[in-house]
Amino acid sequence: MKKTITLCILGLGVWGFAALTAVAQPTTNRLVIHADQGRYTISRMIYGHFAEHLGRCIYEGIWVGEDSPIPNTRGIRNDVVEALRRIKVPVLRWPGGCFADEYHWKDGVGPRHERPARINTHWGGVIENNHFGTHEFFDLCEQLGAEPYVAVNVGSGTVQEMMEWIEYITSDSRSAMAEWRRKNGRQAPWRLPYVGIGNESWGCGGNMTPEYYSDLYRQFSTFVKNFSGNRIYKIACGANGADYRWTEVVMQRAGRHLDGISLHHYTIPTGDWGRKGSATRFGEDQYHGALRRALEMETLVRRHGEIMDRYDPQKRVGLIVDEWGIWTDVEPGTNPGFLYQQNSMRDALIAGLTLNIFNRHCDRVRMANIAQMVNVLQAMILTDGEKMILTPTYHVFEMYTVHHDATLLPTDLTCADYTFQGQSIPGLSVSASRNREGVIHVSLCNLHPEQPAELQAELQGARVNRIQGRLLTADSVQAHNTFDRPDRVRPVAFDGAQPTERGFRVTLPPRSVVVLALQ
Repeated sequence: MKKTITLCILGLGVWGFAALTAVAQPTTNRLVIHADQGRYTISRMIYGHFAEHLGRCIYEGIWVGEDSPIPNTRGIRNDVVEALRRIKVPVLRWPGGCFADEYHWKDGVGPRHERPARINTHWGGVIENNHFGTHEFFDLCEQLGAEPYVAVNVGSGTVQEMMEWIEYITSDSRSAMAEWRRKNGRQAPWRLPYVGIGNESWGCGGNMTPEYYSDLYRQFSTFVKNFSGNRIYKIACGANGADYRWTEVVMQRAGRHLDGISLHHYTIPTGDWGRKGSATRFGEDQYHGALRRALEMETLVRRHGEIMDRYDPQKRVGLIVDEWGIWTDVEPGTNPGFLYQQNSMRDALIAGLTLNIFNRHCDRVRMANIAQMVNVLQAMILTDGEKMILTPTYHVFEMYTVHHDATLLPTDLTCADYTFQGQSIPGLSVSASRNREGVIHVSLCNLHPEQPAELQAELQGARVNRIQGRLLTADSVQAHNTFDRPDRVRPVAFDGAQPTERGFRVTLPPRSVVVLALQ
């Protein structure tokens, strides 16, 4: 097995069951944590979420209506809210996605029985009854304790429509829009901290060129007004994956008018959008392929960041990765337009390593929003009527809450590669942070599906007296939670790390995620 030297801030997975029967690789894996350094804060917004009017994400997944036998608060599922509060959802992006650029907000306010029904042309051609609209979304955010992030309609909407929506949401004046909000039941304005101006304008949001979009962004952003003390962080539509020219043009032509620019990147296990591969029935080729493509996020963030640095060396503008995650074929027998997929241990590892990439680049990455919250793509939660289960990805987000608003600690990692059919990726990944109480947290992932890995860690500028750990693993990378077996993949306590004179040592089991607390 070849050695490689990598600088990583990824989550390393540790498995505690199959590790008992496997032999750790003799290759020395070494980690240095610079506890005497740390300039940047890992914004909790990196752990954000995305909910689109797509399939069963909103309807059934979040919204069931006040008359539903499923316990709810003003129509919003209690069980889902309770679970999401445990992962401290910091920000929620809505209403899309592609849906945003055909959404007209006035359809979704006022008495529900009077709201017009529309066709959801992007996602299955189903009828959108608009029962979940502006008031319901802000109610959801308040129940979750999350900041709202609204994507406005640029593709088929107007500047005036956007202006009036922002006024409706945020103004405490006696204007027509503010009075209409009061008539519809909300006296005080809401706080709206984030507005995205268009979504995927290079594709479903209008098939625009970056030059045209830049000019349109400048027009729309001019009319994003701050009412009644509300301050809006304006986010431009950014690139599709490795379209570096898009970032170049938008930063050059509109950079001084924006606060953030987005980036979208999905992990396709096969690399083929036509046949993406199963969420649970896959071999090592698609396991390794998925990890390899997820790790492309490292290059994307770095290269887009380098372009941004040329126009914004002070790093005022944030990189907002507001759609990311694994995208597989839908579950057999489900509507192909609903994007419902299962969620396995493979997905948990993808979540861990991706969040660690964002942690490492927190000087530029200010927000990220995994796609999507419930029942769609790499979801936190799956529902079936009144039933609900938590996915392996949910558990990674829960374990990683320790990094929210903590100080990033630089790390140097030397590790063995995980090689399959002549292609190699780093076998381990790591990120580390110090919280306000002085506790250092280290998130580790061992990406190898079968082999444990011994890791020697040196802590510079601090001493380890006590270690506590948590472990997420399963008996295979295909393992997933079902409504019959909801706890097949869940975190457990981990005691496989021991302090040393200079740091700690740990044996990381295969295919797993571990978070250590160092005191």
